[in-house]
Amino acid sequence: MNPAQEINRLADLLPASWRMASKIRNLPDQPEVIASTPILPWASVSEITINFKLWSQLAPNYQDLLLIREVAWRQQEKWVAVGTYQFAALGASVGVIVQLWQSDPVGIVASGGLLAIAIRQLWQKNRSSETQLQADTEALKMAVKKGYEETSAAKTLLEAIQTVARLESRNAPEFMELLRCQNLRAIAGLTNIIIPAELRSR
Repeated sequence: MNPAQEINRLADLLPASWRMASKIRNLPDQPEVIASTPILPWASVSEITINFKLWSQLAPNYQDLLLIREVAWRQQEKWVAVGTYQFAALGASVGVIVQLWQSDPVGIVASGGLLAIAIRQLWQKNRSSETQLQADTEALKMAVKKGYEETSAAKTLLEAIQTVARLESRNAPEFMELLRCQNLRAIAGLTNIIIPAELRSR
């Protein structure tokens, strides 16, 4: 597999807005088949890294769904969206700057602590089961636009997740993977068991 050609092919799978916010590159030494960085306020681009030695062992439809889903997940991250924690982080950031300017150690510590809490809450929200499942849903919608049927796309993504775990020599799937796989089975019509609301919102 020629990494440069494959990168061009994968980029063409993405809509223009996603393509502009994603940079795909080869990282042969990483243990994961595919990984990415979050889209942070100061960096509007997510870097998608792929181990093409492992990637080449996947079927093309697995590759398509994995790439679309990885980018969809990063697009779900709302670091700059209007919300309680975003306002708290912004206010704390301003507070830290003001306290630094005034050289107030107590104020600096207080504002810095609030900023750390707000960022931690944002980080947890962006990695929550709700965000992960929404990313799968968004990826399936995009796959439908690319010609897949939703049930077929869900089954393909389910199989791709399981295949990636084997390629990465992981004996036990992670909890989030189990949750996602169960949800994808339901969408694919392979089970009648759906994810309870309390697990979706964790």
